[in-house]
Amino acid sequence: MSGFAVRGWCPDAWRPMAAGDGLLVRVKPVLGRLTQAQVRGLSAAALAHGNGWIDCTSRANLQLRGVAEATWPALLEQLVALGLVDPDPAREARRTLLVAPDWRAGDDSHRIATDLLAQLGALPALPSKMGFVIDAGSAPVLADAPGDFRVERAADGGLLLRAAGRQRGVVVAPGQAAEALVRIAHWFVESGGSAAGRMARHAAPLPGWAAGDAMPAAGGPRLAPGRHALGRVLGLPFGQVHAALLSDKAAIRVTPWRLLLTEGVDGTLPGLIDDPADPLLRADACAGAPACPQASIATRDLARQLAPHVVGRLHVSGCAKGCARADSADVVVTGRDGLLDLAFHARPGAQPAHAGLNPAGLRALFGID
Repeated sequence: MSGFAVRGWCPDAWRPMAAGDGLLVRVKPVLGRLTQAQVRGLSAAALAHGNGWIDCTSRANLQLRGVAEATWPALLEQLVALGLVDPDPAREARRTLLVAPDWRAGDDSHRIATDLLAQLGALPALPSKMGFVIDAGSAPVLADAPGDFRVERAADGGLLLRAAGRQRGVVVAPGQAAEALVRIAHWFVESGGSAAGRMARHAAPLPGWAAGDAMPAAGGPRLAPGRHALGRVLGLPFGQVHAALLSDKAAIRVTPWRLLLTEGVDGTLPGLIDDPADPLLRADACAGAPACPQASIATRDLARQLAPHVVGRLHVSGCAKGCARADSADVVVTGRDGLLDLAFHARPGAQPAHAGLNPAGLRALFGID
């Protein structure tokens, strides 16, 4: 029997999730963007009703941490007033949309995403972990981002609709992409997909209209810390930032890579990453103890110590659940009953190469005094 609980749903603002440091309240900015007024409002709300820490998720959402149950209703009211949460809980639950963060007003990604948002009421009720991806720039950048149905640039320059688990997709006309997403979502439910929970686990063959041989275009480079045509990209250590750092900042865009794109400015922020070679960009660590009741170790200070000494990807996990990273990593440290298991090229909970280490013993293996 496992020593941790697996959540079968994702939190949102209307349905927060309990953590060791209070409630997690998830905010899904429209098109992944917050205006300057929304940045200020969100920061003030996080400081007033939470512990001030904000997580950036792999779906380009934000999570406010440390929210008390007693103040959650007031927080929710503020988030709705800011336009960051839909006043209708059912519409908010359907708003699981990831958009390529470098979209420009009027381009294909912006237009398709806006069209889909206008049709939220036409979507069926889907499992909470499902999501849509709009990646219609000249070269896809979200190929590794989580999503069940995506519209992306095709190799021939057109647009294609592709379901998770399929390498190829079907060509769609530019003005019909959002309708195609709604249509395939209905097919998913009607064909029994809700029992599988995700498209990649759904065994039913695609309907004829959605099965095609179009290949997506070759992927483009992800954003990286430094200057950008829209402003400046800054990295968040372990995907977290304190609200006080954002309280007077310009509009920002959230990415699925633990990066923020600040619009129209070229300055840095203390504590954030401006160097694309910073080893913390290669380190994943969950909240750890005591913020998470399932974690048996503190994670992030340990990850900071190890990251400069690790070649490749580092993952420090408070338990075998591995929330911070779904894929394997080159070096994995897993907390177990307050001690540390070390594995290589694995996921948390894998058979360790070194088991039951204390922090000093682990550091010694990496030549750290």
